[in-house]
Amino acid sequence: MLQEIGVRVWTPVTTQQVFSIEPEKIAVDARPARAEARVGSQNAVPIPVAMAAMAKPLPVDIAAMDWAALQQAVAACQACALCKSRKNTVFGVGDTQARWLVVGEAPGENEDLQGEPFVGQAGQLLDNMLKAVGLSRTGSGAQGVYIANVLKCRPPANRNPQPEEMLQCEPYLQRQVQLLQPKIILALGRFAAQSLLQATVPDVASTPLGKLRGQVHHYQGVPVVVSYHPAYLLRTPQDKAKSWADLCLALEVARRP
Repeated sequence: MLQEIGVRVWTPVTTQQVFSIEPEKIAVDARPARAEARVGSQNAVPIPVAMAAMAKPLPVDIAAMDWAALQQAVAACQACALCKSRKNTVFGVGDTQARWLVVGEAPGENEDLQGEPFVGQAGQLLDNMLKAVGLSRTGSGAQGVYIANVLKCRPPANRNPQPEEMLQCEPYLQRQVQLLQPKIILALGRFAAQSLLQATVPDVASTPLGKLRGQVHHYQGVPVVVSYHPAYLLRTPQDKAKSWADLCLALEVARRP
């Protein structure tokens, strides 16, 4: 299982590393390294006048929508300026009865083109990580997983999500959690962690991701385990072992009665 995500496994005879994507071969679609950013009501950036002028309010009945209505609402959303540059909204993928919810940050170029989260090399790594614990985006029931992002539209040039964009998209993710009722949420990356934990972790915007790992948080009563984004792991393969530990913690929590 460790070999599936590229964690070196030592034996008396040889060293094996079966993950096929080498760091030097990373394509340009991997999300770039991000600078530290603060997200939260205390650091919220005012919505620019131009954005406010073109934005349309979110539907008032999001909390009552079923999966189909929610997906239609996301596809038609014009609540922030990201709607002007997107090619496709990226709603989510996977089993809507799954016990696992994986939450990433924002769509990249490939996700924007295909309308599906975590495609490309970062998506391949995530699929291998899930496969290592018996899960799949195409699986169902106990083997299924649902994958979504904090933002449903790609930020131009893969820039960091802005606080007002995350706030506008939050009701969609919140409803996805309510509909799915997962046993565990795996939050991948700084912005996913900040969005999910802003109400429960003091100063989460200024807390390093490493300090959020290794413990069980909660979002709307659902356990949350924080880990690194797969794109970060492609750039920093030495942290794959830490990510594996996070995955094992999430698996342990998901198996609890």
